[in-house]
Amino acid sequence: MDKSERPFVKSTRPFRKRKSKRSFRRPLPPIKSGERIDYTNTELLARFLSKQGKILSRRVTRLTLKQQRKITIAIKRARIVALLPFIFTQKQLEIKMALDH
Repeated sequence: MDKSERPFVKSTRPFRKRKSKRSFRRPLPPIKSGERIDYTNTELLARFLSKQGKILSRRVTRLTLKQQRKITIAIKRARIVALLPFIFTQKQLEIKMALDH
């Protein structure tokens, strides 16, 4: 039987509904409106560093592009002035974990 001679056959796939638009609560921003992004504010900057001392990405930190740029510059300045380490040692890592909890 040729394709053109076949009768119209309905698809066996059921109709898929789209996901309903559920309301969701957006998580709070990691930087509050009163907090200044400054290289001297090491407690704030340490929140955006990984266990190894790397700067976390925007996807992880949920920052805006402007905030991420300011955080990056502030972290780099704090490292140069020796307020933050370039790489966390085991002892520094334990201190950081104690501060986080």
